[in-house]
Amino acid sequence: MGDAQDAKRMFIEAVGRLGRETQFHIDERYHHFYINKVVIVTILALLLVVAVVNVYLVSILYKDLTGIVSNMDSMRENMEVVSGRMQHITDNIHEFERHMRHMDNIYAHTGAMAELLPDISADMGDISVSMTSIDQDMLGMSNGMRYIDVRFTSMTQGVGVMRVNMRQISRPMGALNPFMP
Repeated sequence: MGDAQDAKRMFIEAVGRLGRETQFHIDERYHHFYINKVVIVTILALLLVVAVVNVYLVSILYKDLTGIVSNMDSMRENMEVVSGRMQHITDNIHEFERHMRHMDNIYAHTGAMAELLPDISADMGDISVSMTSIDQDMLGMSNGMRYIDVRFTSMTQGVGVMRVNMRQISRPMGALNPFMP
């Protein structure tokens, strides 16, 4: 009977130890579940803060891109006005150049006067050289104005392309407007 009692007592002690170890593992598991829950809730809160900040930054980016597109529209309109004025200047220079061609006729008439007035002849020769130089300078200036006009046209087209591209970039930002504060 002593052996049966000892075996029974050892079995009860083993079951008791097994129960205590099981309870310890259950308590430890619940403790780790609680820690995991706190970590997940903390990460969720941080992600929520990051999401709110991102929405705010996207709204600022949208407003800035809208401002850039507006400025590019204004710049394009101003470039078109400047281009029109440059064309007007180019036309005026062409007209002035055409008038300068009549200076040759004046030189021919002063040649007749030079026969009558020998003192004026030398001065008229100097004027003729100066007029030729002025005519050449005006031709160069006319060509320069054409070149500037071409460059302004290219710049106006470039601003137009940039405006279209900025609208394409800012269009997706406009879709976020209903979600923004």
